[in-house]
Amino acid sequence: MFKKWVFVFCMFFTVNCWASEKEPDVNALSAVLIDADTGRVLWGKNENEPMAMASTTKIMTAIVTLENADINEKVTVSKNATLAPQVKMNLQEGEELTLEQLLYALLMQSSNDAAVAIAEKVGGSVENFCAMMNKKAKELGCKDTEFVTPNGLDKGNHHSTAYDMAIIGAYAIRNEEFIRISNTKNISFTSNKKNYSIVNKNQLLNSYEGAIGIKTGFTGKAGHCFVGAAKRGDVTLVSVVLASGWGTAGKANKWTDTREILNYGFDNYKKYSIIGDKADICVDKAKVSKTALKYENSIELLMKESERDNITFKNNLPEMIEAPVRKGEKIGTGEVYLGDLKVGQVNLIATENIEKHSLGNSFDKIIKEWLKFVC
Repeated sequence: MFKKWVFVFCMFFTVNCWASEKEPDVNALSAVLIDADTGRVLWGKNENEPMAMASTTKIMTAIVTLENADINEKVTVSKNATLAPQVKMNLQEGEELTLEQLLYALLMQSSNDAAVAIAEKVGGSVENFCAMMNKKAKELGCKDTEFVTPNGLDKGNHHSTAYDMAIIGAYAIRNEEFIRISNTKNISFTSNKKNYSIVNKNQLLNSYEGAIGIKTGFTGKAGHCFVGAAKRGDVTLVSVVLASGWGTAGKANKWTDTREILNYGFDNYKKYSIIGDKADICVDKAKVSKTALKYENSIELLMKESERDNITFKNNLPEMIEAPVRKGEKIGTGEVYLGDLKVGQVNLIATENIEKHSLGNSFDKIIKEWLKFVC
């Protein structure tokens, strides 16, 4: 009987391990999962394919605003802003709100008129604001992104990739103000003309453990899109799905796709503390010919357990160092690789003090030894 139960348990364990290792099966035409801390791609599907990304654009709209303006500033709504199509707040020309209030509407309910009002206030014009968005995208290392609108409506060559949107999303969730506003469930406020009650459309916040964002999107060209993020313990993941489908089915798919991707990440990846072995280096003008170096600290790396065997270190050191050397002094660097991908760099430091060897030092040593002998 015991052997039978052991067999059943092993079969159960094997099946469940296989299920968690299985890669996500998603409807989205383009999707990606990254480690929010390092930007490393953990899984992808056409993640570098240029795609329309709809209102996930508003993540960058919010970041550019938060980094370039005081959110307590008043905004006077222009006629141009009121002409934006649904989804919208139905702002009125001449209406006054703060940038913060507009950001709530932008991130929580994806208001297109709020995006235009913000862009005109912060950038002076929609065109100038989009130039600011594109500049920021390049600074973040986006490879194939062009913002033509601040709200994500289909226009010109407005596009991005799942990978680029993940990088933008990972950057955004490091901003405390962005997290505070985008994670608000509901809020009410008043302008000089109207009362508003805003409800967050991000279903992930209420249905997924550890969810911290981020932004939905839909246009006829883009289909249903979502940039999501979740944090559990010391692991933070960002997922992106672009074109999860159209209509009612597509709307549901973006949530199931996102959960599938995030579950894959949390089920298969965890943080490991990686540190290299000590290294030796030759020392000139010292009493010792060589000394040991050590890695100054470890690297916390998110990876599968099976990937641990693929970790290697490449030390960048001079052929020789010259005394004196102080304990803790940086001597070189150690690069950490996961396969062919560089995932970190750590200083290599001296493990001991090494005094410079000189004729005077040698003479002092001889005298001390002689005194011991005669005494």
